[in-house]
Amino acid sequence: MKILAFDSAARVAAVAVTEEEQVLSLFLSDHGLTQSELLLPMAEQALRVSRTSLDDIGLFAVTVGPGSFTGVRIGVATVKGLCFGTGKPCAPVSSLEALAEGLRPLPGMLCPVMDARRGNVYTALFRTDGDTLLRLTDDDLLPVDSLIRTLSERKMPVCFAGDAALLVAERAARLAPELPVTPLPRALLRPSAAAVATCALRLFRAGRCVTDEALQPVYLRPTQAERERLARTSPDSGPDTAGRKPCPPTA
Repeated sequence: MKILAFDSAARVAAVAVTEEEQVLSLFLSDHGLTQSELLLPMAEQALRVSRTSLDDIGLFAVTVGPGSFTGVRIGVATVKGLCFGTGKPCAPVSSLEALAEGLRPLPGMLCPVMDARRGNVYTALFRTDGDTLLRLTDDDLLPVDSLIRTLSERKMPVCFAGDAALLVAERAARLAPELPVTPLPRALLRPSAAAVATCALRLFRAGRCVTDEALQPVYLRPTQAERERLARTSPDSGPDTAGRKPCPPTA
């Protein structure tokens, strides 16, 4: 079975075409363009160089979050559009699990971390024996310092991956110098659409795929639009200092 996989949950946009565990083509871009400008052209190239047509794809995969609200929405919408009306399954892949999957050959504890701003990260813990990836915790939103305390209590060597990996490693060196952190090359800190495809294949074999209609983003916290709506409807909320109505939500 051939899989078309997307990752747009962070700054990097990535697309891969795989057949079972074999990677047929892999594209990655990190030059500042938005995912809406990148994903479809990258998908077209990935299909072309792998000599695969869209009709050949048996499974569509995408990271559904957590991560950038805009990036996650774009990825999910792209897969919904490609899959609409085909009846083909979609694999909703955790962006954190995909990051951990990319490090699966490295035995030990894996901690993917994605910047959630204001001193917070999206994170989860995994263990691997170099072959099998075992999830230890659910995806979560945590303050960096709280995550470091949790890792320090476990007293196990850890690998960080994701766009907040260097930040968290530097913070850990100050707060918990006894915590053994395994440094990784920058290339391994980035997400890979091939890892997304591998996670998708596991979901498919476990019967956990969904229809394009059921495919939904996973944010772990309210979007800006939801926060603004709650602020407007809160009993404590009132007109702004200039007496103007709040601006409509933009996200």
